[in-house]
Amino acid sequence: MKLAFVMHNLIRGNGQGRIQYEIVRHVLGQGHQVVLFADRVAPEVVEWGARWNFIPQSPHRPNLPGAYRFAAAADRALDRVRGDFDLVVAAGFTMRGPHDLSICQFVHGAWMRSPVHVSRVERGPKAWYQALYTRCNARWERQSFAAARMVVAPSQKIREELLSIGVPAEKIEVVYNGVDLDEFQPGTTSRSALGLPEGVPLALFAGDIRTPRKNLDSVLKAVALVPDLHLAVVGAAERSPFPVLARQLGIEARVHFVGFRTDVAKFMQACDLFVFPSRYEAGTLVLIEALASGLPIVTARTAGGCEIMTPQCGEILEDPDDVQAMAKAISRLLLADRGRTPRCPASRAVAERYGWSQMAAQYLELLEKLGASRHLLLV
Repeated sequence: MKLAFVMHNLIRGNGQGRIQYEIVRHVLGQGHQVVLFADRVAPEVVEWGARWNFIPQSPHRPNLPGAYRFAAAADRALDRVRGDFDLVVAAGFTMRGPHDLSICQFVHGAWMRSPVHVSRVERGPKAWYQALYTRCNARWERQSFAAARMVVAPSQKIREELLSIGVPAEKIEVVYNGVDLDEFQPGTTSRSALGLPEGVPLALFAGDIRTPRKNLDSVLKAVALVPDLHLAVVGAAERSPFPVLARQLGIEARVHFVGFRTDVAKFMQACDLFVFPSRYEAGTLVLIEALASGLPIVTARTAGGCEIMTPQCGEILEDPDDVQAMAKAISRLLLADRGRTPRCPASRAVAERYGWSQMAAQYLELLEKLGASRHLLLV
């Protein structure tokens, strides 16, 4: 097959770019031709044989006009060569013209209704802009999903959100996001080398700590209820309100803000459990990374993707703001975790079903089915 992939960037980092990177790598590895319509592409992808048609994004803020211009430019570029391809794949709102598969990692229409949307928890120009940004993207996404033959969701939560904005059930497939099983694996790392205390129970939180969406405030309140528990917090602390909250709760000596880090895998090996009760999450990668690291987990039903966890992996809270239930769950997992090596074999066992190669193979299977059905229609 000859496939066109339309996406903002294709890099080997974290987040959506990494997901798309692994899909393209697998498709190329299976001998298919790939042409990329993107703003950024990792050099090795071109070395593997992909062709790259540069679609520029605006380098200036605000980026709302840039998103619209990118999709318009991608549509024009595809219209000129659409007949050259067997299938066209888009990543969310990156085009509005007809395409075969849309990779959905976020539903702005559902996010707009969330009680922790920026426009509901903040005031001023930032809140106004975020409200406009979300509404525009929600409209554009609906147009893009309507033009796709199939939409892939990374969790059951996103599947339900797609249904809520009118995407037909028969158009939706769920493919859970993957994880690097070599980078994230059970092991031990010196805490002192990471600036963390030795010989104490230690939980880990990782995410954007400049917003209440990830729910670090409830985590800090739960830590205050668990004697002797320390918490490592990975995330950029500039303009974050949570160091102040830790001081107000009297637990600043037990909370270690380590800033933004690229070596999250080491922190997972150094800690005893992972706490991530996000108030709104589509299909989080960090959750499956913690599973792959063999960590027991405390999360919430509002964190998309948590449904892959078994009861042996940890606890899923029905209410992410139930601080008492969170503290009790943390205490139970710390007690159950003593003496285990790896700490939680069940977590690793679940994650091993969701490596990057397994995820990419599922996408390729869907693409091959779409290709076969299109051939039958043409015949």
